[in-house]
Amino acid sequence: MENPFELLNERLKRIETLLENIYNQRIIPETGDVSPKIMTTKTVATYLNVSPSTIYKMTSSREIPHSKRGKILYFDKKEIDEWVLKNKRLTNQDIDDLAKEYIRKNPLKFH
Repeated sequence: MENPFELLNERLKRIETLLENIYNQRIIPETGDVSPKIMTTKTVATYLNVSPSTIYKMTSSREIPHSKRGKILYFDKKEIDEWVLKNKRLTNQDIDDLAKEYIRKNPLKFH
């Protein structure tokens, strides 16, 4: 027969996991977004598809925007989205458009 305390502990862990999932999937009223507005290290790691240790490395080197209260790190979803999009790779069309705009603003002058 299994230890009743182990069974209780197992059930409590499952309940805790379910509650954390519900909390992390709450809807942000102004956007209808199902992602949390404020994320923890674990949540942002899942959101970015990296390990929590990668997130810790990025925070210690100040690569990723975050806040800290005590020992807990917090991440604003909007700031994380903006940070991810700042590293956008230009398409060939983007590069062509930038070159044309530069040439238009800085025409060659022959003497």
